[in-house]
Amino acid sequence: MCAVRIENPDVVIVGSGVAGALMAKQLGIAGKKVVMLEAGEELPADINAYMNRFLLAKDKVPESPYPPDLFADPATINAGRPNVLTTLSFNWKDPKKAYLIQKGPLAFGSTYERINGGTARHWLGTSLRFVPSDFEMKSRFGVFTDWPVKYAELSKWYDLAEHEIGVSANTSDQGYLGITFTDGYSYPMPGIPLSLVDKFVQTAMAGFSVKGIGLDDTKWSVVGTPAARNSQPYQNRRVCAGNTNCIPICPIQAKYDPSVTLAEALRTGNVEIRYKTVASQVVVDGSGKVAGIDVITYDRDNGPPTDHARVTGKVYVIAGNAIETPRLLLMSKNEGRTPNGVANGKDKNKPGMVGKNLMDHPLYLAWALAPFPVWGYRGPLSTGGVEIARDGKFRGERGAFRVEIGNEGWNFSSLDPNTTTVDLINGLNVSGLNGEKNALFGSDLTSALNAKLSRQFRLGFLIEQSPDEKNAVGISSQFTDHLGLPRPEITYNLSDYTKRGIAAARKTASAMFRTMGATEQTTTPAASEHDPMTFEWQGERFKFYGAGHLVGTHTMGAKGSSVVDDMQKSWDHDNLYLVGSGSFPTVATANPTLTLAALCLRTADHIAKSAL
Repeated sequence: MCAVRIENPDVVIVGSGVAGALMAKQLGIAGKKVVMLEAGEELPADINAYMNRFLLAKDKVPESPYPPDLFADPATINAGRPNVLTTLSFNWKDPKKAYLIQKGPLAFGSTYERINGGTARHWLGTSLRFVPSDFEMKSRFGVFTDWPVKYAELSKWYDLAEHEIGVSANTSDQGYLGITFTDGYSYPMPGIPLSLVDKFVQTAMAGFSVKGIGLDDTKWSVVGTPAARNSQPYQNRRVCAGNTNCIPICPIQAKYDPSVTLAEALRTGNVEIRYKTVASQVVVDGSGKVAGIDVITYDRDNGPPTDHARVTGKVYVIAGNAIETPRLLLMSKNEGRTPNGVANGKDKNKPGMVGKNLMDHPLYLAWALAPFPVWGYRGPLSTGGVEIARDGKFRGERGAFRVEIGNEGWNFSSLDPNTTTVDLINGLNVSGLNGEKNALFGSDLTSALNAKLSRQFRLGFLIEQSPDEKNAVGISSQFTDHLGLPRPEITYNLSDYTKRGIAAARKTASAMFRTMGATEQTTTPAASEHDPMTFEWQGERFKFYGAGHLVGTHTMGAKGSSVVDDMQKSWDHDNLYLVGSGSFPTVATANPTLTLAALCLRTADHIAKSAL
């Protein structure tokens, strides 16, 4: 339908990612007038331009299909974003290359998009529920904090979220570690079948055990991973064709992205989206209520501003992410009325919690060569995992983890099949699979490639990170974007609790490979390489990656020790809501999207019934 222009909205939402889209749809259905402010560009009529951009990209990183240019100076871009190339040792602290101003001591390796639909443009689609213990870390294990909402209360919202984004899974697979379902509940679609790699790992798990990590009596197994991709037609989306390209873009759009929800929101006739509209300040009046959002509009990524305006409503929802939301709040000084920024306390000598407790899932990556072909590259990037290590008494001492079974060979770990192909043609051994450094061609080359590539597989361990106020998002006093707004400043490190979790993951990975009869090929950068995502622990060197799971920085909890309440409403401003995974008090081990979706559906229901 044609776009509507809403002049006096009930709700103003900043951001059109999963959180903003779900909020807008539910409020629109409830008859509320909603204006969405999106910093990036509108979704094109089809994804052909994005696909071509990806196919022509030299560096096919998750951000490559989407604007702005990967190599542009962030100071020249109106809606900047980080990309994985800017976590490399030679540019992670270069403000002319890296959008985030990283203060260390380690690099924060996760990235996001600032376009219509947000980071779910390049997500994998993994849609796991948290386990009940994740909401009660203080009560059960004596660490961190408890959430103000528990699993039992969130369960019905998980049900709704799974149907909203279209999750394929089987309840019979997912009832582990205390996860329960509403009587008679079923996912909207059956689970995606396990890949051949999954089945290879599954066979090895039958008699697997690993000592010394607090899981001595655990029965290990592989279960299907709930995913927001179609196992049958749903929401006018096609059935997954197994392109192994979920990240960064599904070529047939079988995977959910927020365009599905945004289209439904617009069809209510109560929602408007304003693109290329960057929120620059949350305006607070003398009574302490939010009175508007100041915005800057533009026409081109690197063009001049076209307008400065203020958008007003009754209720305001900030649905950026765990970096852009605190950035906006912290730079909203209101001519000194909010010296710490908005939602961050009134005592200028004692700022509140905005920006603090930035978390991710530090990803430990391990890879090996199976003793026989396991035929990766067939099906989605990941269809199964090992979930049993997500909970246990050990969580009082170290981070838990889940194991994601990769289906893309060594693409993630060694940029294969390219690296091995170049090695075999040129007599090199970068991937470690051409030890004799033979230079091959013709049938010899074909045979060698078939023998090597068909046996590759990898495991990804998503580690629980402890909340730490020192891990924080601030705003730079020196570096700005093209609109003159301060860029995000990141301080990041890993605690001993988290490092112990990563060490347990390494021990588990090696034990799994031995059980499988696989030849481990995992490597770690040498100390001389100065990789900003490596660390020394108990005489060993470890490499980690960002999982793309931005969590914390406007956490929910009790008044005085958090930023928002259990409905994600600001403690400081009655008509301001800060939604998304930034509200999570802890990161747990599950990918955050489904839980943030459930929380947003709950918050939208609250706003529609109580706040307007």
